[in-house]
Amino acid sequence: MSTVNTILQAVKDGQLDPAAAEEQLRGKLFHDLGHSRVDHDRLDRNGAAEVIFGQGKTVDQLRDIMNSLSQHGQDILVSRLTEEKAEPLVKEFPGSVYHETARILTLQHTKPELTKTFICIACAGTSDVPVAEEARITAEFYGNSVKPIYDAGVAGLHRILAETEVLRQARVVIAVAGMEGALPSVVAGLVKAPVIAVPTSVGYGASFGGATALLAMLNSCASGLSVVNIDNGFGAGYLASMINKIA
Repeated sequence: MSTVNTILQAVKDGQLDPAAAEEQLRGKLFHDLGHSRVDHDRLDRNGAAEVIFGQGKTVDQLRDIMNSLSQHGQDILVSRLTEEKAEPLVKEFPGSVYHETARILTLQHTKPELTKTFICIACAGTSDVPVAEEARITAEFYGNSVKPIYDAGVAGLHRILAETEVLRQARVVIAVAGMEGALPSVVAGLVKAPVIAVPTSVGYGASFGGATALLAMLNSCASGLSVVNIDNGFGAGYLASMINKIA
């Protein structure tokens, strides 16, 4: 039973008066830190605790938010976090791990049991790996088995074709690519599973910081392919987790 339901049931049973219930609900739903309002209800409401976007926040702000989540027993994922900011946080929060390539800090009170079905992450080039790793760490944080296929772009088509069996066994595939963004279309033409395309900002001038790959993926003729925003490895990993667990 969720926290909200527990409080409402207590009111119904006469164990809690409405004024006290209102006070508890306000305290349970979010914690006002002044600089941030931490959404404690998100775990009950959406099935996953609030994720902290690290970019643009100070170490003190991050520490406050992490403390708030940790005191409520919620697992913590901080995305887009620099190593400089991560270092003091790792020291202060025992059990936390900084994943340098993915730029993610995780803190889990109990490691989840990984799914039997798996997510495959196909990455076009080595330069795209940071975004692919953001997707991988995110998916694993939420309890998914993941099989990565890195440096398998269409410039050497045989590299991705050699992994066809693995791709076809996956429950969902994340395809990460910059430059012209062709990899997701190729992958979606090989598999029955849904494919989540992730354009990256990797490429020369005419890639326009990933806009070329984004538009190519949005205009793909392959069925069963959906697209997240440029460099949004977290969004792809989270969505893939939802698809994998629903299946």
